[in-house]
Amino acid sequence: MKLLGHLLLLSIMTWAPSSWSVVAEPALPDSGVLSEDVNHGINPDLDYGRFTGRVSDKDDSERVFKVNVENNNAKFFRAGDTVYFRVQGRESRQKCKGFVRNVEDFYFSMHVENLNPCWEESAGYFRRGTVLKFESDVLSSRIYEASKYRDILLVRKEDFLRQLNGINHFLWTFDQQKVKVAADYDAQIVEMQRARQKALDDLIQQKQEQLLVQGELMKRLNEMDASLKFYQIERRELLTDRWNLDHDQALPVGQRPQELKKE
Repeated sequence: MKLLGHLLLLSIMTWAPSSWSVVAEPALPDSGVLSEDVNHGINPDLDYGRFTGRVSDKDDSERVFKVNVENNNAKFFRAGDTVYFRVQGRESRQKCKGFVRNVEDFYFSMHVENLNPCWEESAGYFRRGTVLKFESDVLSSRIYEASKYRDILLVRKEDFLRQLNGINHFLWTFDQQKVKVAADYDAQIVEMQRARQKALDDLIQQKQEQLLVQGELMKRLNEMDASLKFYQIERRELLTDRWNLDHDQALPVGQRPQELKKE
């Protein structure tokens, strides 16, 4: 029975319509980009000085309000900045003026001296959750400055990433570069040893050739000395006559020398 149940289940899955096996996939763009690049600056078509917030808390005097904003651009507010706002549903009334006192992430506190321009007394107190529409030229200029500074930071970040990429590449390939440098210097050492041995061999060969030349020159000099001695011209004048020479050689000569001849 168990085997029969497995066969029945397999046949049902085989006969099932092909649509059962279709997997729903999102329609993604061909380029692979799902959203616009968020690394750009501000959008010139938007007015960043206009935003909405919701009253989240207030003090007992109903003059200090804590406002929650969905757009965290309010973090660029500073204490003392001026903001103008209207209450949603009462856009026909005038603007109220508030002064920023404190700023937190997605929150800022403001002090409002007079609510009469934008809120009538008959409507009761200013309730929590009331939606306010803000206008602030100061915030718009701050966002513009922050966007420009962010562009500078992005350029610096790209430069740091480029430097870090080079350092990482050096560290990752350190062993290979170490082997390559050692191999290059080993090749230079081998080449220098080869050049050294060749220079020594050339010097020894030059010594042998110089020894041969030395022997030949000494032989020629000896021959030259013999020739010079042979062809030497006597320039010394004899001061004694032939009698003295014959007497020295034990030849039969007279007992008395002759007188020197005077020219």
